[in-house]
Amino acid sequence: MPSTKKLYRNPVKVFTALLVSVAAVTSVHAQSNQAVTRPVGPEAGKMERQQQPDGLVPSGGVELYRRMGAALPAPPEEKTYSGKVDEAYGAYQRGMYVEAMKLALERAQQGDAAAQTLVAEMMTKGQGIARDPKGAAFWYGQAAEGGDAAAMFQYALLLMTGRDVPADKKKADDFMRRAAEAGNSAAQFNWGQILISDNPGEKGMQLALPFYEKSASQGVADAQYAVAQLYMALREVSPTKKAQARDWMLRSAKAGYDTAQLDMGIWYVNGVGGERDYDKGFEWLRIAAMRGNVVAQNKLAYLYINALGTRPNPVEAAKWYVLSRRAGLQDAGLEDFYLGINEDQQKQAIDAANKFRRN
Repeated sequence: MPSTKKLYRNPVKVFTALLVSVAAVTSVHAQSNQAVTRPVGPEAGKMERQQQPDGLVPSGGVELYRRMGAALPAPPEEKTYSGKVDEAYGAYQRGMYVEAMKLALERAQQGDAAAQTLVAEMMTKGQGIARDPKGAAFWYGQAAEGGDAAAMFQYALLLMTGRDVPADKKKADDFMRRAAEAGNSAAQFNWGQILISDNPGEKGMQLALPFYEKSASQGVADAQYAVAQLYMALREVSPTKKAQARDWMLRSAKAGYDTAQLDMGIWYVNGVGGERDYDKGFEWLRIAAMRGNVVAQNKLAYLYINALGTRPNPVEAAKWYVLSRRAGLQDAGLEDFYLGINEDQQKQAIDAANKFRRN
């Protein structure tokens, strides 16, 4: 049986060879009733980690002031609000759903788009009224026609799927575009996805990029990931933006998007978008692996074998290989490695894999 050193004596080549190119893969991510389709770019087969790098730690400044006996600085004065108070939304925020529905419905029937959206939301969730998806769809439609950005986004989703309203792609696209142009971050990301779908190749990516950028700047992790990938992939992107790609990938990874965490690890290991950093690459791969990302588990095994960002550990390497293999990811190189360690190490690895619980 060949030795580990002979099999993996050039870790850089190993990881370069392991990169998986996925041309066009999408998945649906639903959060808080906002369906978001995630792009998976050409760097999709990559790595992650477990403990957030450069994690923010509270400064303890308040306690320091107390220990020194100094008075805390006065808080800034609150600005007086002179706008119109939305009593319906205020009641909703306090959990007074019946009162909120009563107030919102009165305004909704008078054509108030914001109130119509609130009614639709409460009907969708069954708050203050029996759950009524069809009624919610009606009010989303009314609010969308009235120009409410959140309602245009939600109504576009209903029109796309044909759920509780007749499916209508043309109308759905129009509302999604209008919601995106009105500044809705989820709509901006999804409109970018639609542009790429309807315009294959680099043209679609160029059209989508401005909407991804706007969505990313509002904190949408999926969009941040897309921006990072497109900054690296598009030829027309300026050097300044290409230099920002790793930062966008890092933001998405820190926000908890596991594909970004995987790619962030691989980017560090392979020096994509910046200098190589095996330690950070290992950390991000371990985050993803601990969360159950199968590709990250596979890559993490190689890091343990080649002592990249960590000490060599054949049992840990074998454990992560066993977990990824159980999930269906076959790897001939790792299988050779596994068969090359002794039976006691194999048993330890299997026991560790059996005890594994994803974060």
